[in-house]
Amino acid sequence: MDFSHLQFGLDTFGDVTAAADGTPTPQPQVIRDVVEQGVAADALGLDFFGVGEHHRDDFAVSAPEVVLAGLATATQRIRLGSAVTVLSSDDPVRVFQRFSTLDALSGGRAEAIVGRGSFTESFPLFGLPLDQYEPLFDEKLDLFVRLIRNEAVSWSGATRAGLDGVTVYPRTAAPLPAWIGVGGSPQSIVRAAHRGLPVMLAIIGGDPARFQPYVDLFARALDKFGKPALPIGIHSPGHVAATDAEARERFWPHYRAMHARIGAERGWPPLSRDAFLAEVEHGSLYLGSAETVARKIARTARTLGPARFQLKYSAGTLPHGALMDSIERFGRDVAPMVRDMLAGGTAAQAA
Repeated sequence: MDFSHLQFGLDTFGDVTAAADGTPTPQPQVIRDVVEQGVAADALGLDFFGVGEHHRDDFAVSAPEVVLAGLATATQRIRLGSAVTVLSSDDPVRVFQRFSTLDALSGGRAEAIVGRGSFTESFPLFGLPLDQYEPLFDEKLDLFVRLIRNEAVSWSGATRAGLDGVTVYPRTAAPLPAWIGVGGSPQSIVRAAHRGLPVMLAIIGGDPARFQPYVDLFARALDKFGKPALPIGIHSPGHVAATDAEARERFWPHYRAMHARIGAERGWPPLSRDAFLAEVEHGSLYLGSAETVARKIARTARTLGPARFQLKYSAGTLPHGALMDSIERFGRDVAPMVRDMLAGGTAAQAA
């Protein structure tokens, strides 16, 4: 397996962090901090910076393309995208226009990662029925794919007004790169293959190897639909610190609080320290020193063969300073260490 082109990215949902005195950071400051974090990622030579979309008080970013536009004018080479755009509750024409504008501002560095999202607040907010969850996404994805690949689009469906030979502006110099974010549904894998789009696997719990059947299914489905081979990416949470112990102690209280807050809405049991440590040791939480995190990413890469690994580096109220430290270590230490391990270099021999 050739890992020479493996890319490294960072994702954030614009989690509302804690200020020095423990109080929540105001959302406008969180958004400015996200821009600072993206600028740091660019300076470190990382390949991608993704910003998620949410519509709730614990995440500050509801319009990721606007934040990314700010980053487009403050960065030089890093690719900029969503993580994810909730296409089901948006309009595909406006999504395309926002991303094509971002592509212009960034000099061709925009990417869209579209999905259904793991939260549903956007549906009532925009007056959309939750019982249309599936058809909304399926139809809107169909239109979005046509928009990124064709100039004049004719389309009809049940969820919005049709188009008859319409060209949507601004156009991009090349087809806008787009992925489908998948959380573990075989139907979503097949849908991505049918549309001819690469897959971004959101692996946020359990052994990453359990996603191997999805990787295999994607390859089979692409072949069945007569599509060329397409990449997969991985999005997983984590944090890098000077030592394993420091990473765990720094991350745990904020991760636990985030789990408790979302879990109260979804009926999850409280997260125990033992369960947290099990996820660190054997699951999809990439947490520890640079060497520990690099070894785990390298192991996942050998198993699943991704084209890109995106670390979801923000975690609840984890402070901005800690996030900046983790970004620095991920770009400066982890990424080159993983490349060396996968190439069989000295880091691999030491591991």
